[in-house]
Amino acid sequence: MNFKMLTMGAMALATMTGSALAGAATGTSALDDPAKMQPFYTDSGMKTIQSDDAFKKASLALTDDDRASNTKDCGDTVIAKSHDNFCAKMKQLGGAN
Repeated sequence: MNFKMLTMGAMALATMTGSALAGAATGTSALDDPAKMQPFYTDSGMKTIQSDDAFKKASLALTDDDRASNTKDCGDTVIAKSHDNFCAKMKQLGGAN
């Protein structure tokens, strides 16, 4: 009986810990901030990337820290996968080398 309770407690703890860690990992990228990312897109749903000139202008309007953060995030394969259009354009313009 005690073994069964310990096992169930361990499973519950593992489940709660996994959920907490998964929740903490979302939205931590600078690329997830709509206020900073909106200038790079032509639509409010942030699906269509600006032209090369407008994208470059939006990038240059960022602070050095924000630009470095975007470059760093695009260098992370997990983050870049969820922002593939933005990161592809950034790499095309030389922002994530």
